[in-house]
Amino acid sequence: MRVADEYERSAEFIDVMIAPHWAVLGPPLEEALRGITDPVVDVGAGGGHGTRVMAKAVEAEIVAVEPSPALRSVLMARVNEAAELRDRVTVLPEGLLDAELPHRLGAVVAMNVLGHFAPADRQRIWTLLAERLVPGGRAVLNLQPPTEPATVPETRSADVRLGRRRYEGWGRAEPAGPDRITWHMTYRTYHDDRLTDEVTASYDWWVLNEQQLTAELAGHDLKPARTGPAELGMYLIRRGDA
Repeated sequence: MRVADEYERSAEFIDVMIAPHWAVLGPPLEEALRGITDPVVDVGAGGGHGTRVMAKAVEAEIVAVEPSPALRSVLMARVNEAAELRDRVTVLPEGLLDAELPHRLGAVVAMNVLGHFAPADRQRIWTLLAERLVPGGRAVLNLQPPTEPATVPETRSADVRLGRRRYEGWGRAEPAGPDRITWHMTYRTYHDDRLTDEVTASYDWWVLNEQQLTAELAGHDLKPARTGPAELGMYLIRRGDA
């Protein structure tokens, strides 16, 4: 998982631009985590918007995994400034598959991050879930469009104003193989509506649809079920004996 390199150029924009999305993702994620008492893993925690949602939903320990140094600096500051996070959130700098996680897990949350994992690494994630989720435990993840290799025309995804500056985020994608796309992102900064800076970044993203997800999970005795509003593409994953 090469998140550190992929977000190096765009990290300063990510946290403020993703905040509105978490306003939508937050309530269904809270509902999906109700009743969890064992440790929760936040995969690719970024700046911690999702971590705050998890802390509100459960009273359990939270392990926030974020390998990008720039994003992790925001995460650690956010955790440090909130007593309800500081006392029970552990921030780990490794990728999920290299991190030292609790042996018994109540939940694993992977929002907006699954596409960073190649198919072989996804299999390792499913193995981790099958081995470590406690009875009644679950994983929560989402499948972001496109779920098939396809061209995505350039679209503005964010428009944020801070003081006299305005920040725009744009993205487009193109197929990069039978199960992959490449995202090309552009971040523009305006001062009093005058363009002052433009930053570009590209990264690969492994696509996955519901049928493929179900087939992969079946090999590990895991079962997915849709949760939350349909347009969010969220799934609740449990062990087959749950």
